[in-house]
Formats: sequence, structure tokens, C-alpha cells
Amino acid sequence: MSQAEKLYHRIVIFIFLIILALPLAATLIYALCRDWSDTILPQGFTLSWFIELWQDPRFLGALAHSLIICFGALLFSLLLVLPAMFVIAYYYPKLDNLMGVLILMPFAVPPVVSSVGLLQLYSSEPLMLTGSPWILIGCYFTIALPFMYRAIANNIQAVNLRELMDAAHLLGAGTCKAALWVVLPNLRKGVLVAVLLSFSFLIGEFVFANLLVGNSYETLQVYLYNMRNGSGHFTSALVISYFTVILLVTALANLLNRK
Repeated sequence: MSQAEKLYHRIVIFIFLIILALPLAATLIYALCRDWSDTILPQGFTLSWFIELWQDPRFLGALAHSLIICFGALLFSLLLVLPAMFVIAYYYPKLDNLMGVLILMPFAVPPVVSSVGLLQLYSSEPLMLTGSPWILIGCYFTIALPFMYRAIANNIQAVNLRELMDAAHLLGAGTCKAALWVVLPNLRKGVLVAVLLSFSFLIGEFVFANLLVGNSYETLQVYLYNMRNGSGHFTSALVISYFTVILLVTALANLLNRK
């Protein structure tokens, strides 16, 4: 590749990044300005909107609720998906195509229709889960399945599972021990990608959270919806804080993965 082609590619990528960053930058400026209504440039800058937001107990509670539900669903998914995927990949590899179709079923039904069905099922005895975080954790588990399965399945195909297991058996390790100490460390990259993809999708989910729990267990997106009629500066600070939380979680996951 010539220098001119490299320069062209860099310019295209730079322009693309600017286009992606412009909405976020405009939101950040609006969240930092004191007033910006009838003038071209903002009239002064302040951190008061961020201070007001992060001192709001309701916002902190909604953020904590979202993190609890997301990490609970992801932990539940990993505990169930990883052993099932190992069994399928090692003992029943022909089922992979069938599983690839089955895990897409949660996306075949619109969220509103699914919510109505869940409300009818779990609004009466013996399992009254509507309005509690448990129904969201179970619902988010099904949403995270396609991201989890596909990312980890690709990683399993890349590490050549059967050769790893055969080598571990030759060295005297049992199947369970080999899966835990040989295969699982090699799936770290795939697990990290699956968790990050699922987390970024789940923390922004609104339809299920609003219909199934609403204000009974207010999440971050429901809080943002409830504050939509408030100050635009305050809402902009909320959006920037939301992106910051996702960025921090992603950076922490990458740091832990390197260690």
C-alpha cells in the first residue's frame, strides 16, 4: 500500500470519527453551558448540572438498579451458557446449527408483545414477579443469550476445542478439570466480548424495564424517560454520565482482561 493510499484511509477514518463524535460533543457542551437558548454561542459554562445530577439520590438509585440487573443477568447467562456450550461443542457439535437458530428466537417476538405475555404470566400466584428486579434479570438473560452464544462459539471454533481436550487427557487431566483449567482460560477473549456487547445493549434497554417494573424498580433508562420534560441541560448531563459509565465499565473490563 502506497503512502497516498495510507493517507487517504487515515483521512476517511478521521472524518468518520468526527461525524460519530459530533453529537456527543454537542451534548457535552450543552450540559456544561449555563444558558444556550437565543444566542449562537453558549453564555458561560458551569458544572452545576452534573453536580445536581450526581447529588440526586433518585439518579444514583436508578444507576445502581441498572448495574445490578445487568450484571445479575450476565452472571446468570455465563453460569448457564458456558457449560452448555462446552457440552454441545465437545460432545454434540452437530447441534451447533440448531442452537444458532434457537438463540435468535427472543428477537423474533417484539418486546411489547413479550412484555404483555410476561405480565400475564407473572402478575399472579404462584410467581408474582412483576415490578421486581427478578423478572428483568430473567428477561435480560434471554436477550443476552444471542450475544453470549455467538461470541463464545466463535472463540471455541478458533481455539480448536477437541485438540485442547485431547492434549489435556493425554497429560492425565479429567474432562471437568481440563474444561476448567485449559479450555476456559482460552475463552477469556470471547467471554469478554460477549459480556461487553451484552452489557452495552442491556443497560440501554427501555421497553421491558418500563413495562415490567416501571417506577417500582426504576432503572437508568426509565429515569431518563421520566426526566424528559425537565431541563435540557440536566438531561444532557444525564446522557453524558450514561456514556461515561459505559466507558468506565469497558475500560475496567479491558484492564482486568490484560491482568
